[in-house]
Amino acid sequence: MGTIYITKDDTFIGKIDERIHVKADRKQILDVPFIKVDGLVILGRSNFSPALVAELLERKIPMSFLTTTGKYLGRLEPELTKNIFIRKAQWKTEDNSEKALHIVKCFIRGKLKNYRNFLQLRNRQNNHEKLEISINQIQDIIDSLERKNNVNSLRGLEGAGSAIYFSCFNLLIKNNEFSFNTRNRRPPTDPVNSLLSLGYALLRHDIQSAVNIVGFDPYLGYLHVAHYGRPALALDLMEEFRPIVTDAVILNVINNKKITPKDFIIEPLSNAVSLTKEGLQIFLRAYEEKKQSKFKHPVLNRQCTYQESFEIQARFLAKYLMDETKQYPPLIIKK
Repeated sequence: MGTIYITKDDTFIGKIDERIHVKADRKQILDVPFIKVDGLVILGRSNFSPALVAELLERKIPMSFLTTTGKYLGRLEPELTKNIFIRKAQWKTEDNSEKALHIVKCFIRGKLKNYRNFLQLRNRQNNHEKLEISINQIQDIIDSLERKNNVNSLRGLEGAGSAIYFSCFNLLIKNNEFSFNTRNRRPPTDPVNSLLSLGYALLRHDIQSAVNIVGFDPYLGYLHVAHYGRPALALDLMEEFRPIVTDAVILNVINNKKITPKDFIIEPLSNAVSLTKEGLQIFLRAYEEKKQSKFKHPVLNRQCTYQESFEIQARFLAKYLMDETKQYPPLIIKK
């Protein structure tokens, strides 16, 4: 089953024997063995029993909390793994050290190459001057990464590459009922941004789970600036997955008309746009299907799911930090 998503307000989540039991309006809506669950995500309001919390912690199953609009609120964290050696290697890799610069460059290179490949695919299907220009601009940024020797400069390149990508994101949309002008959040004020915010929040849950499983300190990253309570390393590792997982899901549900404008609602005071309950179920199903879909990993040269690749990439990073490999290979999917 993978991740369980609870979207109905005022549900009660409990433990009965070795199973997660979910009730709403005094009716059972879900009953699943713990052994089939690797994560629990609550969108909106839910109640849960102390016995459930204890069992989740014992089994190291994370539980994340999001608003109905996809804003990340927090999570219940199982204890870190006992592999202190990974965290020691992580802690001794200082900002702007050779190792830190290599990691940051790889995160950015992976993200930008996946951006470029996404745009190249669309350009092959329907040649467009704007796409051609953007592809070349992103490639120029990729080529310039090795010439930078401090993290702040690299962050600037990452921001420039993302701005180029989102400036032509609307050209990736093949459904006239949807359009995208610019990235906005807190809150998202249009359907596409609503899906982006929700999708990235779900991806953060999954990447942070992988980071914890491997044994990292999720709050010590290299690309993202450290802030109190911010899981910087999880956000770092997310970068290469944004286009190939979240953006791919969003374009799939929009372009194939699985989600329509009728699946969104607008909050009258804040103008925040979010999915209806029915639309949310469609999106969560598409996201879970993407995570469980298989592809040939370019480094391992074998089939794996995207869900498995989250942990695979985290383990590649651990091996590099512990000097077991000479480089960190970002996951780059060729279209």
